Amino acid sequence: MNAADTKPKGGMLRSTAVFSAMTLLSRIAGYVRDALQASLFGAGPAVSAFVVAYRIPNYLRRIFAEGSFSSAFVPVLSELKQRGDDKALQDFLDHVAGALLAVVILVTGLGMLLAPWIARLFLLFADDAKTGMVSMAADMLLITFPYLTFISMTALAGAVLNTFRHFGLPALTPVLHNLGVIAAMLLLGGVLDVPAKALAWGVLGAGVLQVLVLWPAMARWGLRPRLRFNFRHEGVRRVGRLMLPTIFSSSVAQVNLLVGTVFASLLVPEAQSWLYYSDRLTELPLGLFGVAIGTVILPQLSRHHADEDASGYSKSLDWGLRTVLLVGMPAALGLALLAEPLTAALFGRGRFTDDDVRNVGLALTAMSVGIPTFMLSKVLLPAFYARQDTRTPMRAAVATVVANVVLTVALVTPLHIAGFRSAHVGIAIATAAAGVLNAALLWRYLRRAGIYQAQPGWGIWIARIVAALLVMAAVVLAAARWVAQTQGAWTALAEQWRWIWLLLVIAAGGAAYGAVLVLLGVRPRHLRH
Repeated sequence: MNAADTKPKGGMLRSTAVFSAMTLLSRIAGYVRDALQASLFGAGPAVSAFVVAYRIPNYLRRIFAEGSFSSAFVPVLSELKQRGDDKALQDFLDHVAGALLAVVILVTGLGMLLAPWIARLFLLFADDAKTGMVSMAADMLLITFPYLTFISMTALAGAVLNTFRHFGLPALTPVLHNLGVIAAMLLLGGVLDVPAKALAWGVLGAGVLQVLVLWPAMARWGLRPRLRFNFRHEGVRRVGRLMLPTIFSSSVAQVNLLVGTVFASLLVPEAQSWLYYSDRLTELPLGLFGVAIGTVILPQLSRHHADEDASGYSKSLDWGLRTVLLVGMPAALGLALLAEPLTAALFGRGRFTDDDVRNVGLALTAMSVGIPTFMLSKVLLPAFYARQDTRTPMRAAVATVVANVVLTVALVTPLHIAGFRSAHVGIAIATAAAGVLNAALLWRYLRRAGIYQAQPGWGIWIARIVAALLVMAAVVLAAARWVAQTQGAWTALAEQWRWIWLLLVIAAGGAAYGAVLVLLGVRPRHLRH
């Protein structure tokens, strides 16, 4: 297995930077995709139907792809890699790949067969006779469900490459996802009976493209699996045992989104779309930093655990937690303060109305509260998975989902009864609060187990971040208020001026945050591991 001899140089900061750079390209392509989608299709019932048809296989993707599966698969693969037994590693990879393919094909077939009932379940309160949302969602599910098979095999390839510290290509392949959807919108949007169905076809095509890119890449490093179908294989059974408890724990955010999807069907038809666009914006910092750090740190923690290096384990985890807070806090604050200007600049054109801008902005402001804790969870979860402990995070996940349901009912019901058009904000608040609870529980369990020892300097680290955030908030608020007073409402500005003023305000806030950190003594060496 020659990939073991091609270990890239550099520490976790460099690996995270590579992953984040590739992810940034994906997010740029994702913005183009979302902006085009908003302009062409707006936020009506057809787009809301697509949101449902996309979220369901996307949730299953968290189980069979980079969520539960990777969390169980990577620690075992890392352990075999550390032993240096190439034959056992290849045998494990062959059987796990075969088992995964068989399972996702079965799930895909069942999903397509049950598409009408699944659509009705998640659009429980929708008036199909009036909006046609349930019928459109069922039709689109027939197209999007096969995406699960392709993206699961892509995720397996990505997990293998990441374990051998080849982070660049797995992080870059999501660009193909966005490019596939963009191409489908442009080519099919004008010829289909329901133009928004082009989004579903784009998702399927993107899944095919990604697997065609990543599997040959594994072969170049001598890692390509030969599919073998034996569910009694010890490696398959081991991964299966580790996976079961992670189904909730590694996909809490997705479960909460599905809960929100059901309750959003009770509201105006546009609510699904408003929550979708706000969720896409919160995914920007989460994907750039939270997922990047979590992806890079899992193999590292797994190696420390396999080597029984408790000190290295604690130091790696400590680095991840500090780095996440350093970037997650300003990202959350910036999105909350600039939610409406950002939404206006990104989506405010074509069929995307000023009312859509306002309602997406409200949801984004509420959702932003949870961004730092969403990111912390991406680092805390690998701390358990690296030790092949998947049951403890499951307990936190169950409590989190229950809390999310209770909060959603408590917040949305009175707003809906009162006829509040923006009742979807209650769903966003509940999702953010559930994220805070999940991270708090994971932290509590981790500390109680005594498997993490905080490194010195946490007090001054937090103080520096808080001071920089206060200055950043003052600068952003002052700059945004000046633009509103001198240039007019953001939605009334010409598109190019929205971008110019928004970028200037963001630059001013970012410069203020960075300058205060430097003045308080933060240096590049503090980010190295």
